[in-house]
Amino acid sequence: MAMEYSAKVMEHFAHPHNVGSIEDANGIGEVGNAKCGDIMRMYLKISDDEIIEDVKFQTFGCASAIATSSIATDLIKGQPLSEALKLTNQAVVEALDGLPAVKIHCSVLAEEAIKAAINDYYKRKGVHCVVDESCGCAHEHDVAEEEE
Repeated sequence: MAMEYSAKVMEHFAHPHNVGSIEDANGIGEVGNAKCGDIMRMYLKISDDEIIEDVKFQTFGCASAIATSSIATDLIKGQPLSEALKLTNQAVVEALDGLPAVKIHCSVLAEEAIKAAINDYYKRKGVHCVVDESCGCAHEHDVAEEEE
């Protein structure tokens, strides 16, 4: 059974944007899916005013995993963290003009990798997790204790 990929998926697979690592990244997130073997690592360089100045990714996986990583980095580069946190897997799918149903999990991984990198940034700054528990990311959420 052959899968139908959009021209955008094929373009981002063949010529992915923002591939690599950032040596002085201040936010790194890695997520994986044992079921399919896809692993994504996102590197963020975030300014003092919480703008994503640079973003790179390293993905081990299928065409959809690479394409979703590529488009997701395009969607958040130059954005404030508050906007990047709003990125959904559905927005990633729409930006690629769709994905086969069996590859939707790749868009979920892209969303999770970005949120994990943002939370790594906040953790390094000593701030509790800013993504609510419904985000579906692969890391544990810190819960701030209420002051008495």
